Amino acid sequence: MKAWESIYKNKGRFYFKPQEDMNKIIRLLKKEKAKKVLDLGCGNGRHTVMLAKAGFDTYGMDLSKEGLKVTRKWLNELNLKANLKQASCYKKFPFEDNFFDAIVSIQVIHHAKHKNIKYCISEIERVLKPNGIIFITVTKSSYRTRAKKFKIIAPRTYAMLDGIEKGVPHYIYNQSLLRKDFKNFKILDLHVDSGGHNCLLGKLK
Repeated sequence: MKAWESIYKNKGRFYFKPQEDMNKIIRLLKKEKAKKVLDLGCGNGRHTVMLAKAGFDTYGMDLSKEGLKVTRKWLNELNLKANLKQASCYKKFPFEDNFFDAIVSIQVIHHAKHKNIKYCISEIERVLKPNGIIFITVTKSSYRTRAKKFKIIAPRTYAMLDGIEKGVPHYIYNQSLLRKDFKNFKILDLHVDSGGHNCLLGKLK
């Protein structure tokens, strides 16, 4: 929490470039007639802005007050609207059951121990409509080599001891673990992007 507040307070609109698959995901969401879309862990708003610009009824949720402040400013500059909520993705989401047509979460849900991530996934399932779509990206096993110093804090989980994400936990996913944790979804696509993240596109069964 403190790490992200510091990042957004000191660097502001730090993440600009959308994840490389997002244009394709937006086309799919339009084809599937999705209307209400959540950017889970929206950070400073790069995908919230993109989804709002594409015409969706867009929601952004993040624990960071500073990140949401930057997101709100960015939306206002472009005369766009989105519903922003400050909340942790590892606690009950502030939304009703079957609320969203789709959820996008880019490099977010792996920032915790596995039991907390599994709770997050159960909440994703709760707030998604039947046949709702998810697009999730998470770390893969080689990711931890990017930290010069790190500490193992739980099975498959480490925290960086240096760099911009100092103190932030990372759970290391592989594709078989992703399939297991998202067993209640029909997997439409599972691949590794150019940044070395596992990307999962699925539809709630």
